[in-house]
Amino acid sequence: MNVRRLIPGTAVAAATALGLTALTACSGQSAAAGNTDKFDVVASFYPMAFLAERIGGGHVHVSSLTGPGQEPHDLELSTRQRVQVEEADALLYLKNLQPAVDDAVAQSEVKTKIDAAKLTTLEQHGSEVGGHAAEHDHEHGEEEAGLDPHIWLDPVRYAEVAKGVGAAFEKADPGHAADYKKNTAALVSELDALNTQFKTGLANTRTKVFITTHAAFGYLAERYGLTEEAISGLDPESEPSAARVRELEKMAKADGVSTVFYETLVSDKTAKTVAKDAGLRTDVLDPIEGITKKSRGEDYFAVQKANLKALQTALGTK
Repeated sequence: MNVRRLIPGTAVAAATALGLTALTACSGQSAAAGNTDKFDVVASFYPMAFLAERIGGGHVHVSSLTGPGQEPHDLELSTRQRVQVEEADALLYLKNLQPAVDDAVAQSEVKTKIDAAKLTTLEQHGSEVGGHAAEHDHEHGEEEAGLDPHIWLDPVRYAEVAKGVGAAFEKADPGHAADYKKNTAALVSELDALNTQFKTGLANTRTKVFITTHAAFGYLAERYGLTEEAISGLDPESEPSAARVRELEKMAKADGVSTVFYETLVSDKTAKTVAKDAGLRTDVLDPIEGITKKSRGEDYFAVQKANLKALQTALGTK
């Protein structure tokens, strides 16, 4: 947009010295850091950028701080990216997922800061989410627990966030409010349809238990009456204990689990090791933290439908 706040000269000079002239947008294409003639939105990572693009349509210029294939939890911001944050008209992020982003947002003077975590409800999740599995003991001690940020994997919560983002866009850029409202309604309708697909598709299955490498699918499990057993907790890089691996092997046998799921942005080594020891197969369940060539679809909806198909196969849809 035309009206811009002043960027500290030292920050601009530092960025210029680094020679960084382009930033990666969520689509994987390079994009200017701001100062466009559109409503400039800087999103923290793909699920936020997807909302901004769908709601903003042709009125917004969206760039993502997390590049395709980059693990969001590990993000560190460059000086150029910090300048990008300051040049934005709006910042869209999910607090407590990416510490570097939280710090940049806190220091920024941008007026419109949209925290997705405030637009829906977050819950504490540990290694098991959705209820106790059928015939095994849970004596592995106190589970790693914390506020689970993976709200976008639940279509209902994601729709709540979409409504909040749409309202924020309407307030910040009132000249295009009617279009933002229309686009938000269309997106929410599509998310409602996705929710129905999951609810119907997972209603009758042989088992309700699935194993993942890290606890990203707790909200999805709770929404559709499933139990997620994670090899690790909320941190995708954490290593499971030997006791946890033994427990999962016991649980898999008791509950008829067929598959250990891994994700595209994290190594599949642990999943394959557990699967081999327990005589299970492996497959992808994508937390949709970024879209790459390995993704089973080109956007959020396509990958979620692939996730549904993978769950139906693993759980034994009747």
